[in-house]
Amino acid sequence: MSSENYRIRNQHSVYFLTFTVTDWVDVFTRRNYREIIADSLAYCRKSKGLKLFAWCLMTNHIHMVCTTDPPFKMSDFMRDFKKFTAKAVLFDIQSLPESRKDWMLYRFEYAGKFDNRIKKYRFWQDKSHPIELITTEMIEQKINYIHENPVKTGLVCAAEDYLYSSARNYAGLNSVVEIDFI
Repeated sequence: MSSENYRIRNQHSVYFLTFTVTDWVDVFTRRNYREIIADSLAYCRKSKGLKLFAWCLMTNHIHMVCTTDPPFKMSDFMRDFKKFTAKAVLFDIQSLPESRKDWMLYRFEYAGKFDNRIKKYRFWQDKSHPIELITTEMIEQKINYIHENPVKTGLVCAAEDYLYSSARNYAGLNSVVEIDFI
């Protein structure tokens, strides 16, 4: 797909989003970093018009199926979520005990040198590859893909066993983030 296919054309359509950490660094192996993402999703649902239909946080990326309610815009959500979570995770990396601190900061700083918009560190990769989901079948396919991600990588045997995924919500189990059932 060309970059033309990855544009937000309709701010209130349902989209499949993927935000990936620079160089695929496995940041989200630590609970405190995962909680930043979960708390930010909950905040965006409550205060930024985010309708979150599915999500899964892996060790180095997050997948979502979501939309935004007017007057909020999908492009604003993407920008603000990435900006806030990047700052919060980088702050924790710098201020809390972290055995991989120097290595991670080096990777993020090196990536940031190639973009004049970056002051110091590039935490998230620039592209999010939003894919507009225009049919029920497309939405269901992406939700299933998201939920099976931790199973396919061998983290769990059943999708609903993965704590940082909406598969738990769909299975009627307690979850770290409430969702909007589609």
